[in-house]
Amino acid sequence: MLRTRLLLGFLAVLALLAAVGAHALWTTRQLGRTVADTITVSARGLLAAEQLKQAANRLGNGLRQLRSVESFAHREEFQRSRDALQRLLQAEAELTPAAAERARRLEDIETAVARLAARAEQLDATGRPLETLQADEAALFAVLQAVEQLAGYDARLLREAETRTALLTERSTAIFSLGLGAAVLLTLALAWILGGLLLRPIRALTASATALGEGRLEQDVPVTSRDELGELARTFNTMAASLRAYRDAMTARAQRAQRTMEATLTSAPDPLFVIGRDGTQEVRNPAAEALAAGPEFAAGLPEELAVPLQQVLTTGQHYLPTDFSRVVTLRDRHYLPRILAIGDKLTDFRGAAIVLQDVTKLRLLDDAKSNLVGTVSHELKTPLTSLRLSVYLLLEQQVGVLSPAQRELVETARDEADRLLRILNDLLDLSRIESGVAAPRLEPVPVAELLDDMAREIRPILEAADQRLTVEAAADLTTVPVDRDSLRHVFINLLTNASKYGPAGGEIRLGAAPTDDGFVRFAVRDEGPGIAPENQAKVFEKFYRVPGQSKKGAGLGLAICREIVVAHGGSIVCSSAPGRGSEFSFLIPLRPTQNP
Repeated sequence: MLRTRLLLGFLAVLALLAAVGAHALWTTRQLGRTVADTITVSARGLLAAEQLKQAANRLGNGLRQLRSVESFAHREEFQRSRDALQRLLQAEAELTPAAAERARRLEDIETAVARLAARAEQLDATGRPLETLQADEAALFAVLQAVEQLAGYDARLLREAETRTALLTERSTAIFSLGLGAAVLLTLALAWILGGLLLRPIRALTASATALGEGRLEQDVPVTSRDELGELARTFNTMAASLRAYRDAMTARAQRAQRTMEATLTSAPDPLFVIGRDGTQEVRNPAAEALAAGPEFAAGLPEELAVPLQQVLTTGQHYLPTDFSRVVTLRDRHYLPRILAIGDKLTDFRGAAIVLQDVTKLRLLDDAKSNLVGTVSHELKTPLTSLRLSVYLLLEQQVGVLSPAQRELVETARDEADRLLRILNDLLDLSRIESGVAAPRLEPVPVAELLDDMAREIRPILEAADQRLTVEAAADLTTVPVDRDSLRHVFINLLTNASKYGPAGGEIRLGAAPTDDGFVRFAVRDEGPGIAPENQAKVFEKFYRVPGQSKKGAGLGLAICREIVVAHGGSIVCSSAPGRGSEFSFLIPLRPTQNP
């Protein structure tokens, strides 16, 4: 419908302009035709009149010559002049459109010419010469007067054509000006009307869209027509209604979420702090409020929390320690801090959430377990050493000769005693590492030299198993700060496991390469049977054995490796697939780290 209105408005203006243009074209053609006809007729008439004057004067001169001296030559000249005048009159009568007055003028000229020609026939007439001359001049004057009247008639026609042309021009100019003015007024009126029809709904739509952008969703667009603008207004109102419904739903959902969060925070037993980007404490649950009332929070967060918090706010990476060396003791309680980087694109909030997990009971239980394991292992080591000494004395047959069956039994007892001693030593080492007594003493060690030493030490074992070792170290690696003795335990354990589970004639790869985040990645890869994905995360747990393994072991070697690597500030992982071998890799920082 809006298109129809616009089309009708433009058609009215177009029709008016077409009418004015058609009238202007008709007027121009009429004016051209009138001017052309008038100029042609009048100009030819004036030219013919001038020729007639000249012919009449020649005829008069011929008559005068005949009067003075009559001769055959003069009469011939007179006759030629007369014939020429007659031809001019005949041509003018044939070419000039039929007009009564003009025909009468031509007849008057013919009559006067005939009278003048008759005077030439009366050369022998009697009378006085002066009277004859006056009669000849009067006849010639009559011809000239008739010609002048014809010229006057043509001049009058030219003036009348000029007058008609001027009137037609003025009338056409007036009509064209009126039509053009009417077209302009009609265009302005249509522009005003159509502008009102278009701009009012658009202004209303703009105001509603502005209100919508400002969050005021209650302002609808008035629907004033059934055309496209009305349809647009109805569509906008439908959208605004949908947004209102969505806003109400989201508001209710946000309120429920807020109530749920408040209830969750209130019921959470562990202290929780929500920290803003600038370090201000935005939210604290009741447990955090009670904890923050202590003297440790008088000057803000304790250093054990402030340092990792700043790292989280700077890097956006979570701080999720897993060992008890990161425990913070506050009010005789032990808390394991968990600092999570949080961000909200909608509210542009950037901060962190500190969750202090109360691990007091777990810490006490772990200490008791470590103490018990250490005590039991230490107490068992002394009688076990005596037992081994006795078994070795029996094998040396210092107290008597053993039969083959007895020797076999004693050798079995010796092997089991050695195995039990190794387990006790591993338990003691693990207990010392977990308690922090055996902290690593870091010193810069060349990476290539470290790998060569490990390869030299493990080579006899690999040669006995008919296996080969490939060492690959990046050329840009220089030194790494490590405790050589404790890290040796990691390498030997991983290489021994690779040899134990690898096939005879297989290859073991030992490598080192730098990482982009400031670590050295050491890796040991074998060609063994591999480990299933569900078991890879458990291989570093104490006493864990992969199901289906036929090789003997206590399950403490990888746990000790993990503790040593963690004590160096790194991490260790296992990457494997059944039938494709296993790769154990660990990261050691290029710069010494201080565990909080």
